[in-house]
Amino acid sequence: MKSILFKISIYSCIALMCYGTANGQTYVPAYGSVVGQCSSSNVLTSLTEFEALGVKRRGTTSLANTLAWIKNKYLSYGYTAGQIVEDSYTYSGSTSACKNLILTKIGTLYPNTYVIICGHYDSITGKGTNDNGSGTSILLETARLLQNVSTEYSIKFINFSGEEDGLYGSQHYVSSVVNGTTPKMDIRLVLNIDEVGGVAGMTNNTITCERDTGSPTTNNAASNTITNELIACVGLYSPLSTYLNYAYASDYMPFEDNNEIITGFFEKNESPYRHTANDLLVNMDPTYVYNIAKATVGAAMHFAKASTVLATNDFANDFQVSFFPNPTKELLNINIGTLSEESYTFKLVDLQGKTVFSKTVQQAKQIESITVNECSKGMYLGVLETTSKRITKKIVLN
Repeated sequence: MKSILFKISIYSCIALMCYGTANGQTYVPAYGSVVGQCSSSNVLTSLTEFEALGVKRRGTTSLANTLAWIKNKYLSYGYTAGQIVEDSYTYSGSTSACKNLILTKIGTLYPNTYVIICGHYDSITGKGTNDNGSGTSILLETARLLQNVSTEYSIKFINFSGEEDGLYGSQHYVSSVVNGTTPKMDIRLVLNIDEVGGVAGMTNNTITCERDTGSPTTNNAASNTITNELIACVGLYSPLSTYLNYAYASDYMPFEDNNEIITGFFEKNESPYRHTANDLLVNMDPTYVYNIAKATVGAAMHFAKASTVLATNDFANDFQVSFFPNPTKELLNINIGTLSEESYTFKLVDLQGKTVFSKTVQQAKQIESITVNECSKGMYLGVLETTSKRITKKIVLN
């Protein structure tokens, strides 16, 4: 949702040329290979299915059905139920709970630091195929392509509700989840995607990249840097040009108010049909959405620092299971990745082959924490066993 009609903007081509030279940001063939798998057919299918779900207003069956549809899409890509959280909340004027949907993909090196890629899935008056089925379809395609790609930083794909009524979903998430975590959730950046469908019949070849220019000002310089990196990614991984503008009136604003680093995408040719019954696929440009999806996939890999050895790593073979922090002193977190088993046994085995620690976990959560401070310092083999699978990794206790 964007409610301000007049904006002061500058073209970003100069910024891109200057920043690209200074930053040394270059095309990564491994990233380009993943971007090349982006499917225009998938994007069009998602837009069509989103539209068919109806007007997605608070408390409606259509909104609940859309959340279920998004969740089932993530599951169909190979994510597990344990990676998906439904975050419920209420607000004034809502007679029933609304839900944000959060998909978490754990990073390999910085698992407790998150790149958030977000967009809302609710609509008002109309079916919202552009505002914001377009952003929703891009989140889905990006999650699909990155499911089996290892990244150093964790990624949270967040589908917000309550945006059209006043950013209620993102406000709740920041206050209750980001700030409700001890210590506070560590966010590397927030990339918000809202209304990026363009206008049918127009030349939609430019995407607006949004940076923080508001208060508090302490995060503005970092947002400017990140947005210039986003601009570079658009040029490297899509055929689109870029237009630099300021962030306003969408789900990144509660994060910005919380002093997080934000950036975002918004259509350059602005639709006259937002918040009306004519916000439909026939009035937008699905090829434009597809091109923005390619830019988003490239940017997501850049920001989360994806592996550049995509074809030969063991990320898929070990079901994305990870143990962190590693090395550790007292606490070890076990991320079960894409394993769907309800129970497993975890062991620490020393260099002589002796099991020095063993614990069976029932009704396993996505991440379990265990205390290992009674074990001696040294190198161990961490072994996670289910009834049918065995995953091993080196663990250092210091």
